[in-house]
Amino acid sequence: MKTEPKSELIDVLVVGAGPTGTALAIDLARRGLVVRIIDKAPRAFEGSRAKGVQPRSLEVLEDLCVLDDILAGGASYPPLGVHAGPLTIPWHMVSRNKVTSDVPHPNTWLIPQFRTDAVLRDGLLRMGVAVEKNCELVGFEQYPNGVVATLSGPNGVDEICARYLVGADGAASTVRKTMGIGFEGKTDEADRMIIVDAVVDGLSRDRWHVWPRPGGRFVGACPLPHSDRFQVMIRLQLGEEPTLDEADLDARFRAQTGEKGLRLTRISWKSVFRPNIRLAERYRLDRVFIAGDAAHVHPPAGAQGLNTGLQDAYNLGWKLGQVLAGAPDSLLDTYEAERQPIAAGVLGLATKKYEGLAKLDPSSIKRGDDERQLGLHYRDGPLVMADAERTATLRVGDRAPDAKLLNATGGGQRLFDLFRGPHFTAIAYGAAAAEELATLPWPKAGAELRTVAVNGGDQIDTDAVFADITGSFARIYGLTDSTLLLIRPDGYIGSIATTEMTRVSLASAAAMTPAADAPAVPEIGRKA
Repeated sequence: MKTEPKSELIDVLVVGAGPTGTALAIDLARRGLVVRIIDKAPRAFEGSRAKGVQPRSLEVLEDLCVLDDILAGGASYPPLGVHAGPLTIPWHMVSRNKVTSDVPHPNTWLIPQFRTDAVLRDGLLRMGVAVEKNCELVGFEQYPNGVVATLSGPNGVDEICARYLVGADGAASTVRKTMGIGFEGKTDEADRMIIVDAVVDGLSRDRWHVWPRPGGRFVGACPLPHSDRFQVMIRLQLGEEPTLDEADLDARFRAQTGEKGLRLTRISWKSVFRPNIRLAERYRLDRVFIAGDAAHVHPPAGAQGLNTGLQDAYNLGWKLGQVLAGAPDSLLDTYEAERQPIAAGVLGLATKKYEGLAKLDPSSIKRGDDERQLGLHYRDGPLVMADAERTATLRVGDRAPDAKLLNATGGGQRLFDLFRGPHFTAIAYGAAAAEELATLPWPKAGAELRTVAVNGGDQIDTDAVFADITGSFARIYGLTDSTLLLIRPDGYIGSIATTEMTRVSLASAAAMTPAADAPAVPEIGRKA
């Protein structure tokens, strides 16, 4: 039997520093955990690859305090221009939605992946954690109280002991392979696409250009914001072996578009993409987890892969923090139970969109509510009690919408501003709920509880008191009677209670928190 490692432990080792890994590391670091993040590459990813950030992911990035830089580095999606001979047919691929009280970021944001990576790494660095580059995971062994990982880096081979290890190391994940987890699905080696970041002289930057061709062949050129470059996509014929030097790519681009006056130059990144459609059989083995592309890989249509990975991280981070503080270990099992069905559904959506391209199906180009990921939920997950209540508009496991409230001085307040941070939030609507919230016990260990009273009177002992003068909060949340809502740290509804509010709230919280009388004592390796 393996003995426990003797050396001091860190809390979490994150393997892989793409968007999933860095988002997870930010979330862990802001919880006061000791985290290290390694990446075998010598530098951050340099291509545009995954360039669409969905509205739900924008909300996640806002909570992680990096949204301003994401917005500064991107732009709204341009309209599509479908070239059919001498005609250019305008087409709005992405729906344009207005900002509302409940959805502050309603539209998909166009930003090349290298900028998303840079923004997240900078955000992590502000938390005092740097990505350890040129550092590769060689292998690991699990023990009762942690994981011993062998790393190969600039200073040679070393061992590190961590309470938990998370593999966010891509589709070829060393972590997943070491655990022996099946990666079911297919890789179509016959269906390939060249993707390059390049300047295209003579091409307007006011639209995303598409040249459809028979048999599913097409060429696309999407202008990358705040640059002189396009992401150019060229779908190959079955069995075709491309060359990737600049002269050949330029000639291929002009031949397949029929646009003799264009010229493709100054290539900064290039790749041959093969559609991967795969889903891991499981996401956890004891103290080791996988997330992002290590757990699921998607076709490029619909801008779903990066976004699903970001939300894997957002789901897992708070759960690791809570269990390290003394919450039931079973909370970590809910990561797979909640996220794997989401990935399966998103895979189905992205696959349908991608296959539609081969048929020149206009619906395969169109993007709508499904892609925005605002409606994804955990209603059927293990953290939802069998007798969970619901409101007129929401159920336990749904995304908690934003709303606008008024404070005591009449100033406006966004609900999302109250949610921002690593804590739980309890919202009491009405006087009866506010009275129960004022005496609601909460553990000293783990994520704290922020308490908010809405229309509950001025003398209530809560962290914040607000008024819903316009009734928009009640309308968005579907409330008519006094109600106590518990919002999880990842912005999903943990419980809804209109009767026996304290009992219902505590029963739901029990699966997500340490015992109420648990001492707030740091774990080994934890910052005091």
